Amino acid sequence: MIVDCHAHIFAPWTGACGHPTPEIHKRYLQRVVTRTVAPAFRLRDGKRADTRALFRAGDEGWTGLADVDFRVGRFGRLVFTHEGEDYAIQYMPVGMQEQVAPPELMLAQMMNAGVDHCVLQAGGGYGAMTGMNAEAERHHPGRMTGLMHVDEAMAGKPEQLAEVDHAVDVLKLRGLYFNVDSLSRHGWPWPLDASEMEPFWDKLARRGILLCLEMSSGPGYDMAGYMANLAAFGRVLARHPSLRVHMAMSPPVAFFAPNGRYEFPDEALAVWRHQPMVFEAMFPITYGGVWDYPYPEAQTLIADMRDTFGAERLMWGSDMPNVERFCTYKQSLDYVRRYCFFLTAREKDLILGETCAAFYGIDKASV
Repeated sequence: MIVDCHAHIFAPWTGACGHPTPEIHKRYLQRVVTRTVAPAFRLRDGKRADTRALFRAGDEGWTGLADVDFRVGRFGRLVFTHEGEDYAIQYMPVGMQEQVAPPELMLAQMMNAGVDHCVLQAGGGYGAMTGMNAEAERHHPGRMTGLMHVDEAMAGKPEQLAEVDHAVDVLKLRGLYFNVDSLSRHGWPWPLDASEMEPFWDKLARRGILLCLEMSSGPGYDMAGYMANLAAFGRVLARHPSLRVHMAMSPPVAFFAPNGRYEFPDEALAVWRHQPMVFEAMFPITYGGVWDYPYPEAQTLIADMRDTFGAERLMWGSDMPNVERFCTYKQSLDYVRRYCFFLTAREKDLILGETCAAFYGIDKASV
């Protein structure tokens, strides 16, 4: 059984996408691409550009987002205007003529690539897709597992806690996606272990809600920032040892593998030893524009992760449909399935599906 632990469906990005207003959704999108590996270029002549015009340096909250008529374009592009020039960020694949990804698109991709099941992450620029993810799981229970979303910095407030209860009790979702970088919406008001967040972590632990956590190095966007956020989360885990955690995205290469091999500090390993915690092995979405398929650099890092954490704690993910800006869905799987020769057949079974199925309670018989 092959399970993709990191996929997305979403409503048309020209709308609110589950957020209170379309404007809030656009601001999520603008914030996401202030720091992105997706290529940017000037529309007039295709000259490569950067995204520094999207924000004011030193202000890492939404208050720092610049007024550049940021908008959703076609053909996978997010567009903005700076000093009279139009620019585009190729955030989604060019073949995405309109920025929308219904469940049927993911199902067709899965059939083509030979993927049996996927976990639908949710939130931020993709949209607060709690309802859409729940509907997809309800219609395709053997193929899709949906996650819920909250306004991360406000997750400890009664309104957000009520949304978590609704997602579990009414929509029957079992997991929640939490992006640390989305604390920027409210100006990074407090650390993860602040008292304001405690009701949220307590609810997840008491109700047995699975946590898919995407770590961030913000607001400083350096190693110190990443380690500060990780240490704060470690203190959360110390208070709530029963939390089951899926760490979204692979450990940052720039911080932990600048020379091509992972070297993890003891402070990070102390947090990552938490049981049960599982890790994504997912590299094409971040380095597919730098490395060539079949990504031998990524294969080396997967070997390092296996040696450090064990194959039974690793899960393959793609970040579909976003990853197709760099490679096909099938290639995002095959660099592991076909080319990681150092993995035994049993290790591949674990990484490509069994670990994720066990973590999320996906019934193999229903697939």
